[in-house]
Amino acid sequence: MVDTSEPPATLGIRHIALKVCDLEAAEAFYAKVLGYRVEWRPDGDNVYLTRDGDNLALHREKIQPKGGSLDHFGIMLKRAEDVDAWAAHLKARGVKLANEPKTHRDGARSFYASDPEGNSIQFIHHPPIAAGAGRPKPG
Repeated sequence: MVDTSEPPATLGIRHIALKVCDLEAAEAFYAKVLGYRVEWRPDGDNVYLTRDGDNLALHREKIQPKGGSLDHFGIMLKRAEDVDAWAAHLKARGVKLANEPKTHRDGARSFYASDPEGNSIQFIHHPPIAAGAGRPKPG
């Protein structure tokens, strides 16, 4: 039996993760030039930046990979339970998940899957972004 139910609504593609060789230069560019602010620095090789409801992760790599700097992109979800609903939706359609949904130390809940080209997609509920969803932009 094929599940034809619709998955929960999303908040859009609001999360990108980049592999960078020079983490400090990348952070300075995004923070000082583009106006992002540091949200979380879990260790010396990773930093999470935010601006206007977007979330940008920078991950230090020793050598730039041949496939480019994109590590994954994230589709933001409104509620933590939407993560599990999306996982069930994808599984019902034969999509193999890279991992089961889990809650992270920062309160986010997510899982990963890949598109047909092998691009990694994180389905994620990130509380600070979800809380600001639908708010009008200042100015």
